Amino acid sequence: MFDAVAQRYDVTNDVLSLGQDRAWRKAVFDAVGSTRGDLVLDLAAGTGTSSQPLVEAGVTVVPTDFSLGMLQVGKKARPHLPFMAGDGMRLPFADGVFDAVTISFGLRNIVDPAAGLREMHRVTRPGGRLVVCEFSHPTWNPFRVLYVEYLMRALPPIARAVSSSPDAYVYLAESIRAWPDQPALAELIATAGWQRPEWRNLTGGIVALHRATA
Repeated sequence: MFDAVAQRYDVTNDVLSLGQDRAWRKAVFDAVGSTRGDLVLDLAAGTGTSSQPLVEAGVTVVPTDFSLGMLQVGKKARPHLPFMAGDGMRLPFADGVFDAVTISFGLRNIVDPAAGLREMHRVTRPGGRLVVCEFSHPTWNPFRVLYVEYLMRALPPIARAVSSSPDAYVYLAESIRAWPDQPALAELIATAGWQRPEWRNLTGGIVALHRATA
């Protein structure tokens, strides 16, 4: 499915989020808090859009994704990035090698998110950091109702106009609606072995930024 949307993935996300995805990426960059020389795993990196700011800050980044189509598009656009294919539930890395792991809008797409979080914990050094940026539940009820209406009614026709595979965005809407809320995701992160999970709401809770320590 993600191979099919790879060609216009970044443009489609920009349109569907009304440009908010740029602010979300900046929030992820700030939350990772890495300094020059750190080694960071950017999981579900897609075309490398989330990895580029870290590289520009002098961080060593390993952009990893399950979708070969995404990696091919990313390598063409950003040939300097060391893209790697990898399954989020069986990461091809040794224990405790990364200073931080980040995953943006990809945890929902791992078949077993709890297993994915355990794998991220395994490859992170003690004291290392986890940053999860994921769609969540708006905190104001009237806005939540409006948001769900947008997801289920407006998102599919917009996707048909701008995406190379609009059916994938029907899945997107359904998966967002079914995803755990902020406290439930924090509990899942803790159950996977991470310490002191916390979150910050972005755009009224449309997106939540969860952080934890290995």
